[in-house]
Amino acid sequence: MASKEHLDKMQLRQNYRNLWHTDLTNTIQADPRYCCFAFWCGPCASYLLRKRALYNDMSRYVCCAGYMPCSGRCGESRCPEFCLCTEVFLCFGNSVASTRFLLQDEFNIQTTQCDNCIIGFMFCLQQIACIFSIVAMIVGSDEISEASQLLSCLADMVYCTVCACMQTQHKVEMDKRDGMFGPQPVMGVPPSQQMSRIDQPYPSTVGYAPHQPPAYGQHYGYPPAPQAHGYPGPAYPPPGYPPSGYPK
Repeated sequence: MASKEHLDKMQLRQNYRNLWHTDLTNTIQADPRYCCFAFWCGPCASYLLRKRALYNDMSRYVCCAGYMPCSGRCGESRCPEFCLCTEVFLCFGNSVASTRFLLQDEFNIQTTQCDNCIIGFMFCLQQIACIFSIVAMIVGSDEISEASQLLSCLADMVYCTVCACMQTQHKVEMDKRDGMFGPQPVMGVPPSQQMSRIDQPYPSTVGYAPHQPPAYGQHYGYPPAPQAHGYPGPAYPPPGYPPSGYPK
């Protein structure tokens, strides 16, 4: 049942929308000093990154971040620091992967195909080196034994390099989380805007009275003519009109 839940979780990670701030191929450029530190002292880097991923709250620590069958059964609550030290030194690969899963689930981060290919190549090379070592032990050939040793050295070198790049990737992602790359932009609701439509070629005026066109026969800039009240006016007809002698 637990294995099915882990498989469902792995499939769910493939549908995450976010990406790592830097991929594995650019981690050396992103933070070369930390990459060297993670290469030469991988367990120390794994310890610090897991503690930082937990926001320095070791009361939240669970062995392998809860992704392994042994999680929660090692007495982590009594001495989490000692248990974490044991995890990073005895189960180094699991400690790196658990921190990675922890960050992916927290920030909905998916791994790119290029990163998956690099990690898969690392695992395949280890498997091939293991097979060559078994064949060399069974056959007893010196040439195969030397080839298996060279292949094992190459696999170990790739393993240490990829793990160092992964831990640098985790560190850069938490730098981004903690705002070390500057304040994060605040996403707000944009103000409402009035847009033109087909039946409304110009947006309506905001904050001003609607403009009225001038009356017919009236020029721009002249005051409007006074409007007469009632027709005809009270002084109509004028005095002395019509003149005397005008036939009615």
